[in-house]
Amino acid sequence: MKWSELCIQTTNEAVEPISHILHESGASGLVIEDPLDLKKERESTFGEIFELNPADYPEEGVYVKAYLPMNDVFEETVEKIKGKVSYLPNYEINIGKNYVTLTEIDEEDWATAWKKYYKPVKISENVTIVPTWEDYEPSADEIIIELDPGMAFGTGTHPTTILSIQALEQYLAQEDVVIDVGSGSGVLSIASALLGAKYVYAYDLDDVAVNSTRINAELNHLKDKIEAKQNNLLEHVAIKANVIVSNILAEIIVKFVADAWNNLEDNGLFITSGIIQDKKQFVIDELKQQGFTILEINEMEDWISIVAKKA
Repeated sequence: MKWSELCIQTTNEAVEPISHILHESGASGLVIEDPLDLKKERESTFGEIFELNPADYPEEGVYVKAYLPMNDVFEETVEKIKGKVSYLPNYEINIGKNYVTLTEIDEEDWATAWKKYYKPVKISENVTIVPTWEDYEPSADEIIIELDPGMAFGTGTHPTTILSIQALEQYLAQEDVVIDVGSGSGVLSIASALLGAKYVYAYDLDDVAVNSTRINAELNHLKDKIEAKQNNLLEHVAIKANVIVSNILAEIIVKFVADAWNNLEDNGLFITSGIIQDKKQFVIDELKQQGFTILEINEMEDWISIVAKKA
């Protein structure tokens, strides 16, 4: 079978919604090429080693690449993707140049092409994300999250995910009950369980994400601690949690602030990420209006994470 690499030149702001569109459309092996990666002094943080080729990166914006099978519905799928991406400005999401290119790839090349981008990455003092095909020897106190990024939503090393896991690492208490809203690959659910959560309820509207959360939970031997279900945000959820974590767009977060309040125990925490600088105050105002106390605001590469408490 032939495969096609679909490349969209867009903005950092649009990476997550476009990634979601691509996965909903059946794409595999998502790759994000951000020229800012070339300028990072990563080795000074946790000691990772990266080999990046500047020729692979755009001079402006970000490349989002995915792989589609060239079957009978290929052309129709590409047109639907283009249409959905072009509609994002209606949600006040800047999609930048929105240049789309297609490159045909043989199956044997596709099978390994996207994997070269994914290596073990230490994202905090104690947590390292390791692709399932990589051999990695952890240190004594290291927490390992095994992830198959070909299943859904990338490797878990986007700044918004890193901010979320760092917040969980700081605030999650042993035996806490956690709700993960918009679970994607399940990386935050897995991190919560490995950091000591008693039980995690993972919800996503996309059944591809729900399945990926289940598969990745099993890869990490956590299927007995993580329950993944298809659901629209927190609609009809009656569970009381100590922590709710959600790494999705600001526009979506504000839609369920009241539900998050209702689903949290007293003194419970609402950890949100996926927020761009321009939308920070928008989310803060909504949280405060509901009654939340803002405990902490963290930033990484123009992305924001907020930790709020039901006081």
